[in-house]
Amino acid sequence: MSAVPASTAAAMNLSSSSPPSPSFDAASWSQNHLARVEGALSQWVGDSAPAGLGDAMRYAVLDGGKRLRPLLVLAAYEAACSSAGAGAAAFDDAALRAACAVELIHAYSLVHDDMPCMDNDILRRGKPTVHVRFGEAQALLAGDALQAFAFELLTPDDSTTPAATQAALCRLLARAAGSAGMAGGQAIDLASVGIALTEDQLRHMHRLKTGALLQGSVLMGAVCGHAAQPAYKALSDYGAAMGLAFQVVDDILDVVADSATLGKTAGKDAAADKPTYVSLLGLERAQAYAQELLHEAQAALTRSGLPDTRALAALADMVVRRSH
Repeated sequence: MSAVPASTAAAMNLSSSSPPSPSFDAASWSQNHLARVEGALSQWVGDSAPAGLGDAMRYAVLDGGKRLRPLLVLAAYEAACSSAGAGAAAFDDAALRAACAVELIHAYSLVHDDMPCMDNDILRRGKPTVHVRFGEAQALLAGDALQAFAFELLTPDDSTTPAATQAALCRLLARAAGSAGMAGGQAIDLASVGIALTEDQLRHMHRLKTGALLQGSVLMGAVCGHAAQPAYKALSDYGAAMGLAFQVVDDILDVVADSATLGKTAGKDAAADKPTYVSLLGLERAQAYAQELLHEAQAALTRSGLPDTRALAALADMVVRRSH
């Protein structure tokens, strides 16, 4: 299993946030789980892809990014297991595969978003974007292959995970990534350049574009952990609040951080005349809204009734307090 890149560990920035409990070491928790995810991705991604495609796939996925979505899967899985008992531990492999699958979907979306036909960006995670490094055609194919492989990963030939659980995971991921989620939100984003959106319209766009996959990550972990319906609903509410908070903070950082800190081009939303929470609400109100969403996420965890939601609480705190 490969070690976690220092850049990835630093990106989580959990040590600078106040942990929800003195007995919970959020930084160690994240390091351990990042190591599992990084090792699995390194083992599985692009190993047998032909004609240089595997190189582009691996470049898009490995050695970069916060891995927030995989961590949400694993944190929700563990939270649900804390209530479901030892029986849910048999789903460890399913949870790890789900964690990697959501990261593959996220990575494919970034590859396509960065292409000239979309955001036309040249920098991602502190390095040249995939189409800059490998060419547009190979980048398009790499994104397509990563998307397809995400669902292959959820349905292995030798799995002991029940078919119904595999189907539920595939449905959650497909819905979060498709027209009712990420792709639909991106379509609204592209159609909204130069248009003054209302706060409700902006919220709807970002719940789809960014929030759906983050919420879906939480729900996939809940499914693997056999969460009961009341807890599942509370975790869904947590994921919705936390997913929107991520985008609000992203809009804030696009204004206040530089490209070297972000690892991607800063100020590009304003340059492209895209509606953001900062352009609509102003910086101070956007920052206050991020805090409101953090409180909503924390309240949802309390409502869940699950014995141990400390990792989820730490991740929500990290999302709002991050500097990149």
